[in-house]
Amino acid sequence: MINAFDPGRAEGLGARERAMVERRQRLLGPAYRLFYERPFHAVRGEGAWLFDAEGERYLDCYNNVASLGHAHPVVVEAIARQAGLLNTHTRYLHETVLDYAEALLATFPASLGHVMFTCTGSEANDLALRIARAATGGEGIVVTSLAYHGVTSALAELSPSLGEGVPLGRHVATVAPPDAYRGGPGMPARFAADVAAAFAGLARHGIRPCALLVDTMFTSDGVFPDPPGFLAAAAAAARAAGALFIADEVQPGFGRTGTMWGFERHGVEPDIVTMGKPMGNGHPVAGLAIRPSLLERFGGRVRYFNTFGGNPVSAAAGLAVLRVLREEGLPANAAVVGAQLLAGLRGLAGRHAVIGDVRGAGLSIGVELVRDRSTREPATAETARVVNALRERRVLISASGPGANTLKIRPPLCLSREQADLFLAALDGVLAEA
Repeated sequence: MINAFDPGRAEGLGARERAMVERRQRLLGPAYRLFYERPFHAVRGEGAWLFDAEGERYLDCYNNVASLGHAHPVVVEAIARQAGLLNTHTRYLHETVLDYAEALLATFPASLGHVMFTCTGSEANDLALRIARAATGGEGIVVTSLAYHGVTSALAELSPSLGEGVPLGRHVATVAPPDAYRGGPGMPARFAADVAAAFAGLARHGIRPCALLVDTMFTSDGVFPDPPGFLAAAAAAARAAGALFIADEVQPGFGRTGTMWGFERHGVEPDIVTMGKPMGNGHPVAGLAIRPSLLERFGGRVRYFNTFGGNPVSAAAGLAVLRVLREEGLPANAAVVGAQLLAGLRGLAGRHAVIGDVRGAGLSIGVELVRDRSTREPATAETARVVNALRERRVLISASGPGANTLKIRPPLCLSREQADLFLAALDGVLAEA
């Protein structure tokens, strides 16, 4: 895993951290992973800040779970109020989930007329694929070559970012990510052609097309947002092959890109949109929005039930998130502060040759580090040092991309201009030292 802690080096930690790591290994087993060479022990959050056990403050430029900001009081109050009244399974009538469904669907194109609720983005993507298979009669899925879409059995086998220890399914084809930094102006046409070729390859092996599934910011692939509109040709290629276009908005959605949804930047309407992480600002809420016609076959033959998906407390949390996004203007703030960060990062590129490319939309930003700007050789080890040096300066980010050389900058949407400047100064200092 990129930016993973090595438990074999626990002896270099302080006594308290070492004891916690050893206890974690004993109780949770070997499959879990931690970030950073020295794991971070968070005990409290507020806005874009996280606080460790010693009370030290860290600027969180990574977390898209508490997307509005940590412990947002409006969401906390909504959860507590509803939990004090009622929380139960989802087979009783309850108005809150209907109010939430109406409010959520109002943020989408009119073509997406139904919404279904789950607890996690993995569940949402799993459900989307079940529906897509029923609608198309196919099973062939195309994803990008370092995509991440979830942890269920069905999603793990089409999430190549999980590594070689998790084999891809025989019904899965991968395409290179839409890398305009290396691909140049011909990237959009080439990406669409790759999608068409991938579906054709599946069909040649007797695998009928089902869906093109992409994170609309290609976050795990290295963050590839530009040029706006390029995704439309790839979606058209998928539909020409008889497949659906599923937009995975678990990471880009809910205002992160400066628009409510990442697909909006591309002028395309998906057949299905999946949602997760930021939907409840830390409370486990997820779901999908879908064209009603696609549910006819599935819903007519299959009943869908999720014990907690869309329960009263989750619906209250989701409503509160939409209210805060609207009332605090957080998508607009993401656009403004994101533009400030991009400009500042491009300024740093003028001083630090290790920065090969700066790209992003809103507060979803990638900074690719290279050893040589002419060869664009990934600066993998240098990227790890930068991420961990920032952690020591109390700024939290991570990395992504096939070379593990893209700084992944993804702060809460409430990030202020002053906090953006603090991040830029910290990164400048780390790069100067490196």
